[in-house]
Amino acid sequence: MKRRMINNIITVLFCLVAVSGAAQSADSVIFSYADFYQLVMKHHPIIKQAKLLPQQAAQELRMARGGFDPKIEVGWNKKSFKDTEYYNAFKGALKIPVWFPVTPEIGVERNYGDYLNPEKYISERTNHRQVYGGVSVTVGRGLFIDERRAVVKQALVFREMVDYEQVKLINKLLLSATVDYWAWYYAYNNYKLAEQGINLAHDIFDRTRMAFQYGEVAAIDTVQAFITWQKRKVEFRQANIERINATLKVSNHLWEASGAPLELQDNAIPEKVVLTNASEEELTRLLELARNNHPELRKLDLKGEALMIDQRLAKENLKPRLDLGYYLLDQPFDAEGDQNSVTLEDNYKIGLNFSFPLFLRKERAKISQVKLKINDNSYERDFREREIINEINSHYNELVNTIQIVANQKLMVTGYNAMVMAERLNLQNGESDLFKLNVQVDKLIEAKSKLLKLNATYKKNEAYLYWSAGLNVGENL
Repeated sequence: MKRRMINNIITVLFCLVAVSGAAQSADSVIFSYADFYQLVMKHHPIIKQAKLLPQQAAQELRMARGGFDPKIEVGWNKKSFKDTEYYNAFKGALKIPVWFPVTPEIGVERNYGDYLNPEKYISERTNHRQVYGGVSVTVGRGLFIDERRAVVKQALVFREMVDYEQVKLINKLLLSATVDYWAWYYAYNNYKLAEQGINLAHDIFDRTRMAFQYGEVAAIDTVQAFITWQKRKVEFRQANIERINATLKVSNHLWEASGAPLELQDNAIPEKVVLTNASEEELTRLLELARNNHPELRKLDLKGEALMIDQRLAKENLKPRLDLGYYLLDQPFDAEGDQNSVTLEDNYKIGLNFSFPLFLRKERAKISQVKLKINDNSYERDFREREIINEINSHYNELVNTIQIVANQKLMVTGYNAMVMAERLNLQNGESDLFKLNVQVDKLIEAKSKLLKLNATYKKNEAYLYWSAGLNVGENL
């Protein structure tokens, strides 16, 4: 009778512990990483937020180009005192800025009054009105580049920078989501493993207590079985906490198209891990991609381009300012609509503006500032590239070694399975006891839990490897 009760305990223990992998209920639905990735990319608010960046850059460019919009200017001044009209001056003009430092302008003036400034006098023949048209030309500072053109060029650079900022933002989100998914994989499977352990311990405790009542085992055996059951309870509750928290983290990344948050269904389970060896050819490819197209490095390159525009503008400002203006008056028609012959020797207005700071302290300081910023950006770029390359090599090293550790851990699980089977035979032959068997079972459960964690660690390291190379994690796993 005693032998039969012990055999029953051993049979239960062997059947429950020797099963590899987490048990799945009939209504379980595998929520694969591919499905998870697609859902994140479609509806996550951060993805939608990242897609706003190009629109913001487009508006920045639009605003910069606004410096070249045609402009209508109107001015009117009048003074009347004690029934005397001192002056009445009106001017309306249309200016059409172009990319080159030439600004065409056409307009009309109407000036009259008893005390009008003589230089503004217009004949009564045209009802004190005069039409003019001409251009203002910059031939000194601003000939090759000026503030308006610099702003447009930098806006074009900024638009390209935003594309890489968008990639960086999305990649960071996908890394976080991927790490959370594989953390959920470990937490779920470890929870199922702990569930098997507590069911096993409870069943053994019940059978041991029943055996004690029939006088088949000693009282200390029931104490040992009870302690083991309580220990598994603690492990199960801890695993359940981790599972719930991991599920909540995965749910953070799930959203409906309408923007409403989604909850991970209770019957959803993660996919199984498939480990693949990372080759040296893949490492070489990732290093090359990172050097040439990493979002952070490309942003620093483009920042350097923007600083070069600043430098060019600063050097342009070392030149003296010389602006010329030439305008035809009442040519080829006047304010009354009468046509006049065009001549450059009469009926015109010409002007020249010249200025030049003698010490150029402001301009030279600006050049020095820009040079310092260029050097600072170059140093940052060199350091960041070195840092990225080392990150890639580090994650690759972790990946290569983790897969070897996984292989070793699988052998350990196989070994502990063999130890449990051996201890089972010893117990059947009366050469062991329940305490020794529980020790081996604990080691087996611990080894299986560690294997699950190593599998999750490998997938996380794989995600970090592609992320550190500046790539979309979801497209490469």
